[in-house]
Order: sequence, then C-alpha cells, then structure tokens
Amino acid sequence: MSASISLHFVAALVYSTLGVWLWSQATSPIVRNTLGAAQRALLTLALLSHSIAVWQGIWVQQKLYLGWAIALSAAVCLGFIIFWFQSLSSRIHGLLLILLPAATLVTLMAAAFPKGHLVPDSNNDWLRIHLIIAFTAYGLIFVAAAHAILMAALDKQLHNPVKSSQKESLWNKGLEAMPPLLIQEQLLFQVIRVGFAVLTLTVISGAIVSLRISSQLLPFDHKSVFTLLSWITFGVLLWGRQTHGWRGRVALRWTLLGFTFIVLAYTGSRFVLDVILS
Repeated sequence: MSASISLHFVAALVYSTLGVWLWSQATSPIVRNTLGAAQRALLTLALLSHSIAVWQGIWVQQKLYLGWAIALSAAVCLGFIIFWFQSLSSRIHGLLLILLPAATLVTLMAAAFPKGHLVPDSNNDWLRIHLIIAFTAYGLIFVAAAHAILMAALDKQLHNPVKSSQKESLWNKGLEAMPPLLIQEQLLFQVIRVGFAVLTLTVISGAIVSLRISSQLLPFDHKSVFTLLSWITFGVLLWGRQTHGWRGRVALRWTLLGFTFIVLAYTGSRFVLDVILS
C-alpha cells in the first residue's frame, strides 16, 4: 500500500506541475495548439506513475481490493489514457486545463484514503473482465464530463463576453485558447458514443457475473441501479441527438447527469460508508 501512496503523490505532483505550465501557456500572448515534446513526456510520466499506483493499490497479494478513492483514481487514470491516445489525432489538449486539476485532486485523495476492501469472488475471471470494462466506461464518461464542463464555460463566455474595459481573469484567458465550440461538441459526442457502447458492455458483463455468482440477472443494489440510470441517461441523450438534434446546454445537462449517476454507482456510496459513517 505504501508504494501506491507514494506513486499517487508522484502522479499528483507531475499533474499539478503540468497543469500550472499549461495554464501559464494558455494565458500568454502566443497560444500553442499542441502539446510540446516536454509536456507530452511529463504527461506520460504522470500516467505511468498513476497506472502503477492504481495497480499497486488494487492488486494486493494476488487479491483485488477496492475502496471509493482507489476506484475513482482507476477511472480517472483510464480516462487519461484514453485522452492520451485521442490527443494523438485530435487537437483536444485544451481539455487538460480541466483534466489536470481534477486528476491532481483525485490522486491526492487516493493517497490520503488508500484503504480498500477485499472484493468477494475476486478470483472469478468474469468479474475481473467486468471490472476492467466498467473502469474503462467510467474513464470515458469522466473525460466526457470534463469536456462538458469546459463547453459550458465556453458557452457562458460566448453569451457574456468580457468587456474591453474589464480585466480578463485567468479562467477567461484560458478559455480563449480553446478550439471552437462546434468542434468541441463533435468531439464530445464521439466520446459519449464510445462511452455508451462500453457502458453497455459493462451492464452485459455485470449481468453475466451476477448470474454466475448469485444466479441473479441484475441484483437490486445501488451499483446496478445507478449504473442502469447512467446507461439510460446516455441512451436518451444519443437518441435525442439523433432524432431531435440535441446540442448545447441540453446535451451538457444530460452528460453531467449521466456522470453523476456513475459517480453514485460506486464512489459516492463507498465514500459515505468508508469516511462519513466509519
């Protein structure tokens, strides 16, 4: 556990360092549209440290342990890995202005609350596959939620521009470095479509695991209920996008609602049990 704590602190340090660097760059007169070689190397270092920290925290003595903080850290880590690959082909580095502070906070929480609980039937191969799929889905939805928050801020700035007589805040200067809102929206729905597909696999694999372990198709517990609510939310959003052209604030609200359900599916309930009620 000590290795996991130390590496989470390392990841938090690198995430925060890169975040300060990118924020200062975003507010400078010269705006870059891509990550520099040194910045990408820092991001890779943070991801390596974060990935190993998550593995060390979850896989202990050949058994699976999960707690609210390490589960959230695993989802954010996978979300960042997905972002890293996506950034190779798309100019989405502006998302890092939101993702890096969030990742810093999550890794610090994982270091501060490293306690996990032994996962029942952790030797079940189907359960392990289900957990990998689930964390991938949560990671994709984390990226989508960060994207939605950034788009909401951009939309607000477009409707309430800073007057020339007013001094721009650091946040507003950073937003000016972002790609156009229409491009951001297209990227958001790309992530949501993939996230919904993986979330569908999460529901299916969860049902298979439940049948094998307890002979129930879908157990009526908070994880299943909130995961299904998230799946329904994103399904309705994609349906609305396809049939009614939903976009803008409507799409952002549905995205954040689906993300909230995912957080409540595991992390929120475990936080209450492990921290508030312990």
